[in-house]
Amino acid sequence: MALQPAAGARDLNPGQVDSNRRLCDLLATVFRLWGYQEVAPPTIERLDTLEAGGAIAERELVRLAADEPLGLRPELTAPIARAASTRMLGRPRPLRLWASGTTFRSFIGDGGGQRISEQLQSGVELLGEPSPAADTELLHLLLAAVATLELSPPQRPTLLVGHHGLLSALLSQVPADQRSLARHALTDFDPLALEALCLPDSQRQRLMALIGLRGEPVRVLYQLEQWLGPVPLLDTLAATLASVEAPATALGVRVQLDPTFQPHFDLYDGLVFKLVCQGADAPVAIASGGRYDALVGRFCSDAAQAAGTGFGFDVEAIRDLLESEASSAADAGEAPGPWLVASASAAGLGEALQRMGELHRGGEAAELCTRPCADRMEAERLAAERACRGLVWLPA
Repeated sequence: MALQPAAGARDLNPGQVDSNRRLCDLLATVFRLWGYQEVAPPTIERLDTLEAGGAIAERELVRLAADEPLGLRPELTAPIARAASTRMLGRPRPLRLWASGTTFRSFIGDGGGQRISEQLQSGVELLGEPSPAADTELLHLLLAAVATLELSPPQRPTLLVGHHGLLSALLSQVPADQRSLARHALTDFDPLALEALCLPDSQRQRLMALIGLRGEPVRVLYQLEQWLGPVPLLDTLAATLASVEAPATALGVRVQLDPTFQPHFDLYDGLVFKLVCQGADAPVAIASGGRYDALVGRFCSDAAQAAGTGFGFDVEAIRDLLESEASSAADAGEAPGPWLVASASAAGLGEALQRMGELHRGGEAAELCTRPCADRMEAERLAAERACRGLVWLPA
């Protein structure tokens, strides 16, 4: 019998489960306040839905042995977009939906073998609204959710923002046969690949400048306007970013515009963003999202409703990020454990259960010592061993 979880999977201890639930509850409270309704997309979907029109590589999907091509969801957006365009087709737009649940991805480990990763996500989808106002709403909602997480200044939260249309406009002057290679070189931050492209020197120099262009939005937008001219997309993006400047500053979130930024999955065709914090050893991405009109269009026959934008939080990444601070708070007594109710004899079990009920009705957590303790000293030792806040002792 195997004694270890499957490669890539993890066992969660009670503290981790409690932290995950608390974080999901915090996020859910914010989502509901903004008018979003909870849905529960299936864990199992058809592979053509999970691949999202080729946006998600087949190698990253966890396939199931079944009579039809099925797999486990690698993210929540495509299943929700499918359901919104079919079972919820008659509901008025825009649809504001949120969901939380585990996602599954396949990857090749260091040893060359297949591994499966589980990730707990919680996020929102705003469907049926093509205007830039939807993008603005999502960024404000993201910041409202971040406010509940109480990130600390040393974690230096940074909101990376890009735009698929902006990158396409910047590449429009590159020869068609070189655009795909140039896009990959830019999004992979690979200057050597850019140098190898068959391009005129002037175009190569501009792409080399573009690969290093990121930072404060006003400065980056100014440089982009020098290259592209006064295109409407720049005005729209500038208005969206200006609207979140004040709430982001209030939360200590730095907004960085990066024209070459693209998320891991190729789901998006408009605004894209990622929230990154500084972890103990390296940067940690805790949320990402963007606009995915084309994805909705794959499921929806009504072109007027083919619009969607959303984001998801990586709950376990947030938990790991905050874990050290949470442990320090617990050590300082800010998060005490339950009371231990112990008795000196087996005959005291009934009274112990009664006292537990009284504590529970008062909103106090309490656990039962199922074996009699020889004396109060032994009971206090057990309470300390189990990290209880204190002892309720029932002598014989």
